Amino acid sequence: MTDETSPPKRPDVLIIGAGWAGSIMAKELTEAGLTVTMLERGHDHSTAVEGTYPSSIDELRGAVRKRLFQKLSRTSLTIRNRPDQTALPYRQLAAFLPGEGVGGAGLHWSGCHFRATEDDLRLRSATIERYGQKFIPKDMHLQDYGVTYKELEPFFDKAEKVFGTSGEAASVRGQKTGKGNIFAPDRSDHFPLPPMADTFSASVFRKAAAETGYHPFSIPAANASQPYTNPYGCQMGPCNFCGYCSGYACYLYSKASPNVNILPTLRRDKRFTLITEAQVLEIMLDDTRKKATGVRYADLKIQSEKTLEADLVILSAFQLHNVHLMLVSGIGKPYDPVTQTGTIGRNFTYQTITSSRIWLPKDRFTSQFVGAGGAGVAIDDFNQPGFDRGKAGFIGGSPIWVNQAGLKPIAAAQGSGGKGEPRWGSAYKSAVIDQYRHSFGIDAHGSNMAYRDVYLDLDPTWRNAYGQPMLRMTFTWKDNDIRMNQYVVKHIGDIAQTMGATRIGLNSLQQGQPFDSRVYQTTHLNGGVIMGENPKTSALNRYLQSWDVSNLFVIGSSAFPQGMGYNPTGLVAALAYWSAYHIRRTYLRNPGPMVSA
Repeated sequence: MTDETSPPKRPDVLIIGAGWAGSIMAKELTEAGLTVTMLERGHDHSTAVEGTYPSSIDELRGAVRKRLFQKLSRTSLTIRNRPDQTALPYRQLAAFLPGEGVGGAGLHWSGCHFRATEDDLRLRSATIERYGQKFIPKDMHLQDYGVTYKELEPFFDKAEKVFGTSGEAASVRGQKTGKGNIFAPDRSDHFPLPPMADTFSASVFRKAAAETGYHPFSIPAANASQPYTNPYGCQMGPCNFCGYCSGYACYLYSKASPNVNILPTLRRDKRFTLITEAQVLEIMLDDTRKKATGVRYADLKIQSEKTLEADLVILSAFQLHNVHLMLVSGIGKPYDPVTQTGTIGRNFTYQTITSSRIWLPKDRFTSQFVGAGGAGVAIDDFNQPGFDRGKAGFIGGSPIWVNQAGLKPIAAAQGSGGKGEPRWGSAYKSAVIDQYRHSFGIDAHGSNMAYRDVYLDLDPTWRNAYGQPMLRMTFTWKDNDIRMNQYVVKHIGDIAQTMGATRIGLNSLQQGQPFDSRVYQTTHLNGGVIMGENPKTSALNRYLQSWDVSNLFVIGSSAFPQGMGYNPTGLVAALAYWSAYHIRRTYLRNPGPMVSA
């Protein structure tokens, strides 16, 4: 790795963002013989430093003070529920937690590592084929990705081998092989590692779900169940279920992250340069505005602006930042919800998730301090393609799972917060102890569809520390997503009764309930710079290449046309490898548009 203290030389490729997507693209393009410079607005992070035990498992520093997350003092976004409201700044991290620094959200994520289903990638076509055009609500924007599961399968497989994913397949090359998810599409190979062990709560859920008539399986986890060396020569240690995954750098090198699984080999490559504390302000264009020439960025170390040129620009920051940078750079046409024209900011989606809580008898102890971010047991009966959505009355789907990631002391002391729960005194203490010892959570982790009046644009009032308009989020829950969540949550109650629960606290979205930015849900934000087959409704072609600027590729969940029931990281990684493969195979041989507009 080139020393970033020396003046940067003009590279072949500029990559914006040092998370999973950027690290994958950097590795692939240096392997192609190109010189690559990666710009990251946050500090450098390494597991040897951030994962030092025991300071790495300080809950106050990690979860409360949010040391690995975005600092909102320099740049944030504004939020409103409807277009007729005035948006206000997101001043304190709560509902979602973007990462900052080398590794990005890939350093603090949990590790759930799913593939997309075949229908996820062609949702509009699949919906019309099964239920007809009229089944799609008037203002819902459904769109196919423009790439199929069959095309992406080798890249899902490659990502799992790089991540060291633990799991069990149901079928490989058409042959039944194990007790994995029977609804999952066929695979070309097994997971590189066997599935993670079940926590007590996961085993209880697995047994009850099967007895209720469902099909439980181990969640694919980018937490190493055994020692592992990935194809890049990067090593992982076995997970010990310490419970410090989400929000933390794993001190055992057991959780996959760019910092553990890709960057160690990149840092040794002389063709690779990493520049940290570099806030990219603009992707620069030539006079035709059809070609990117480089970037303008703020060097936060010396508080000055700099420019850096390159032949190829890869925008691979967090979803929100990808959209913001496209808008402030004037690339593509901003989405207009009235005329439904324009593509940048269109099809913004989130994740429809609610957590219910189940209490077991007093002689059954759930040991909630034990946990691993990606480990757990799920059912896909209400998410799989064959589930009858016409009868249920909604589009999309939701897995149900027990994903015991480790309940830490401060979080446990907050109690369940349920209606009627005591908040102080001896009754509060008794309730907290009872919850900690005998209860566990069950999640409905659902998809979220795109709508005409849910979008991202530039705020006309609020500006960041660099004088730029902040990104504005217009978002709330819609009837389809609420119906889906309520339908699925009812079935959690059935499973809880089968397991002999003494108390069942179901939690679902309610009609008319707006999105609340004060309560954590997930950091799974999608869309805004979406891929597709039509430049009128998508910003990127099927290779994640900008329709408007052919030497710009935008990688990340910002490319998703709508949300899905699974966590986005597995699909982000597969799409990054897919795009990199075609850049190497096609674009570099003949730079220019890879698909005719």
